[in-house]
Amino acid sequence: MTAPKPRYRRVLALPLGMAMATALAFLPNVSASAADTGAADAAAASAAASAAAADGTTSLSYVVNVRPGHGTSERVQKAIERAGGSVVIAYDEIGVIVVHSSNADFAKIIRKVPGVESAGNTRNAPLPAQSTTDVGTPEVLSAEQVSEADAQATDGQDPLEPLQWDLPAIKADKAHEKTLGSSKVTVAVIDTGVDDTHPDIAPNFSAAQSTNCVTGKPDTTYGAWRPTAAESPHGTHVAGEIAGAKNGIGITGVAPGVKVAGIKVATTAGYFYTEAVVCGFVWAAEHHIDVTNNSYYTDPWYFNCTDDPDQKALVDAITRASQFAERKGTVNVAAAGNESYDLASHSITDPVSPNDGTPTDRVIDPHTCFDIPTQLPGVVTVAATGAKGLKSSFSNYGLGVIDIAAPGGDATAYQAPEPPATSGLILGPLPGGRWGYMAGTSMATPHVVGVAALIKSTHPHASAALVKALLYAEATATPCTDPYDINGDGKIDAVCEGSKNRNGFYGWGTADALAAVTR
Repeated sequence: MTAPKPRYRRVLALPLGMAMATALAFLPNVSASAADTGAADAAAASAAASAAAADGTTSLSYVVNVRPGHGTSERVQKAIERAGGSVVIAYDEIGVIVVHSSNADFAKIIRKVPGVESAGNTRNAPLPAQSTTDVGTPEVLSAEQVSEADAQATDGQDPLEPLQWDLPAIKADKAHEKTLGSSKVTVAVIDTGVDDTHPDIAPNFSAAQSTNCVTGKPDTTYGAWRPTAAESPHGTHVAGEIAGAKNGIGITGVAPGVKVAGIKVATTAGYFYTEAVVCGFVWAAEHHIDVTNNSYYTDPWYFNCTDDPDQKALVDAITRASQFAERKGTVNVAAAGNESYDLASHSITDPVSPNDGTPTDRVIDPHTCFDIPTQLPGVVTVAATGAKGLKSSFSNYGLGVIDIAAPGGDATAYQAPEPPATSGLILGPLPGGRWGYMAGTSMATPHVVGVAALIKSTHPHASAALVKALLYAEATATPCTDPYDINGDGKIDAVCEGSKNRNGFYGWGTADALAAVTR
């Protein structure tokens, strides 16, 4: 049976006809051409497939959480073996062990072992995950559209920069007059993979800080971080939004002088499983990453309820990994989500979980059931705004949950940009040397990551805590939109709570790139 399609936070598909003809309304799991990953990638893929086959299609993946910093005790190791488990990797620094087992009772058994603090299965689909099904072909910018934009570009602008209304929205264009950011700062895109051969990304790409974490264990084969032709272009778009080079080609990133790394954590089917996300954060922590971009929720549960032992284990594991990264100096930034949920409410209906099995409607309390990594402590949570500076129609919100806002795009019919920009969505690179539009809190998050990278460039010795404090203090205070009737039908679409300086729509305000390089 083909599993339900994963719900990307990552990309929003706008209703038909709401975007301009030149816009891309991406759906999850879209097909996209990617750069040739070469023989090394093919060999790596073959090896991964063989390993999966050896595991057996009835195997599931688990995380077993033990006391951090002491290694896996002999008692726990033997218990894992007796319960039919095989250790994939043990992250001793945070006490997280990734295990594969075909024993349906593995988690129940291992939770009773002294020294085990929590354990749970990370997925419902057997290993390996199901293959993707294409649901749409993205429309890229044509040569004519590129030429038209280039004709509008002024001296010092990249050819497609006139279409990037999002840069002046956060004063990034003014910031670039002072600095493009430091090459000593590296951001990591924890995502579907990054096409580092794209001309907007190649000049700033750091291969030494990139990897493939899909199995839960880093694969450092050269090029393993790239998406294949069957995989989403999402990570490539995000990477370009952050650090697209100012090189006379294509678009310009928010921080076009910093380095960008790719940490691939999504399966071919587009699932972001716990073991991969844990691996991604630990890799970032151990490879001197200054800021991570997390435009996803961890599958298969949109919200992970701590009264469920399996889901609690997933929260525990990723909390440990993200906090480990922050202790090492990494600022972790995550998308708020695209369902117009009030994450500060006490009741949300989640209709999509588990998205790799049989989802059912369940009513959850987001105070005890968490969207991860979005709602984890210490993570910067980003809401999206459109070309008019209002909360995007789709963006999740919530007082005390949203930390900051940034351009993520919106339907052009709701928030149209000023000319020469023509689309209300966000322009960025696509695999294979192309460019196109996307929208979502996924697109807002890289704007904040770029601003955080500029802060780190300006304050190279700042701790993660100080970078976050400056990010919030330097944001442009944005008062509640009240009433919020984004489609003009006379009905209130969302209620914003809070003050001008901190509220549920915009957090501490809209990200400000100019302040990042001048204060």
